[in-house]
Amino acid sequence: MGPTSSTLIATHMPMATRIAHTFAGRGEDLDDLIQVAMLELVKAVSRFDSTRGVTFAHYAYPCIVGGIKKHFRDNGWSVHVPRRMQELHLRISRAAPGLTQTLGRPPKICDLAAHLNLSEQDTRDGFHTRLAYKTLSLSLPVREGDEAELGQIFGSLDEHLESVPDRHSLALQVATLPRRERDILRLRFSFGLTQLEIAERLGISQMHVSRLLAQSIGRLRARILAASRLDQAVCG
Repeated sequence: MGPTSSTLIATHMPMATRIAHTFAGRGEDLDDLIQVAMLELVKAVSRFDSTRGVTFAHYAYPCIVGGIKKHFRDNGWSVHVPRRMQELHLRISRAAPGLTQTLGRPPKICDLAAHLNLSEQDTRDGFHTRLAYKTLSLSLPVREGDEAELGQIFGSLDEHLESVPDRHSLALQVATLPRRERDILRLRFSFGLTQLEIAERLGISQMHVSRLLAQSIGRLRARILAASRLDQAVCG
C-alpha cells in the first residue's frame, strides 16, 4: 500500500518551497509563490498514478514549476523589471489618488517626489515601469449582454486619455486594489468568466460580484485618469 495523500503532501512541502524560492526576486511576492507551489503540489497528488513507475517527486516537480510559470504569465510583468522599480511604481500609484484629493488637481512629478521623499528622476522612472506590466483584455464587455467594453470606459473618460500612448497603466492600477477585487477583475477581463462563474469560483453571490466589479471599475476610472495626467505633468 502506498503513502496517503496527506503523507505525500507533508513529505514534499519542502521541495515545493524550494522551487518557489528559485523564482524569488522576479516581481512576485515570495509568499504568493509558495502558496501557488503548495496548490500545485496538492493538484499533483490528486493526479498522481503510482502504477506508472514514476516517483512522485519526479512527477510533481515539473507540475509545480509549470504552475508557477503560469502564475507569472497570468499575473506578472511581461518583461523583467527590477524589484526596486516595481515597488517604486506601486508607491507612486497608491499615493497619486490621495494627493489628487489634497491638492485639488492631479499631482505633478515634483509633487509626488516631495510627498514620497524621492528624486524626480526616480519618481518618473518608477511611474514608467507600467509599460512592462501585463495588461488586462480591454475588449471584453463589462457585463454580460452589455455592449460597452472595458477599454471604451477608460478611453472615453476624458480627451486627455486619448493622448496617452498606451493603456498598460490600467493593469498597474489594478495592483493597488484589494485582493478580492483584483481577483474578480482578472477572472472577468483576463479569463473571460461570467459573473455567475466568478461567484461560484469565489463562493459568493452573483450580486456581490456585480457590486464589487462596479466598485472596482469606479476606483479605476478615477485612478487611471489621474495617472494619465501625471504622466505628462511637469513642474512649472
